[in-house]
Amino acid sequence: MFLGTGTGLLWYFQSEKARVQEEREKEQNKPKAYGKPKLGGPFSLTNAETGGKLGTDDLNGRFYMIYFGFTHCPDICPEELDKMAEVVDAVKADKDMGEGVLIPVFITCDPRRDTPEIVKEYVKDFHDDLIGLTGNEEEIRRVAKLFRVYVSSPPNLEEGQEDYLVDHSIFFYLMSPDGTFLDCYSQNATSEDVTESFKNYYQEYKAKGGQLDKKPASLLQKKA
Repeated sequence: MFLGTGTGLLWYFQSEKARVQEEREKEQNKPKAYGKPKLGGPFSLTNAETGGKLGTDDLNGRFYMIYFGFTHCPDICPEELDKMAEVVDAVKADKDMGEGVLIPVFITCDPRRDTPEIVKEYVKDFHDDLIGLTGNEEEIRRVAKLFRVYVSSPPNLEEGQEDYLVDHSIFFYLMSPDGTFLDCYSQNATSEDVTESFKNYYQEYKAKGGQLDKKPASLLQKKA
């Protein structure tokens, strides 16, 4: 009886050991994600201030932060743009960073209503450095896809209909001076959270010998 019990336990332990080993191998063979998602890419849109083109070629050389929204947004977009303005002011006030280090960018996701004239007036309410970009529907759709931004307008809008809302992702996208994606910040992130996070990216960039173009943001605003 003891011999039979011992044999049964030995078989059980060997089977359990084999099962555990198989589970470990399955876990090790699961695909793993490394690094950051591939977001962003070259783009060029209409500078609402001048009517000329402005894009990644102009922004490279400094950090920039992008927010996708629309000028008819009743509350969320203004709140997020106010938050972006607070971050920019905190960076400009920091003696280790200063003017021209972080450029704020607003890209409309409602080009049907957001003409250059409307976007130009809209961004003035938030920050002098805020660059407003618009374009035709195809251009905006392409840039939104680069950043994996969700945008949804009501279907079957009538000609001339102006009273509608646009559903869209609510994130800031932080881009590096070479145009690569660094981070994104949700609606729950405070301006203090974003500023502290940006400081870390800035210090890391400088520690690696990175050089920045610190010309005032106003020069970008005037680019035709």
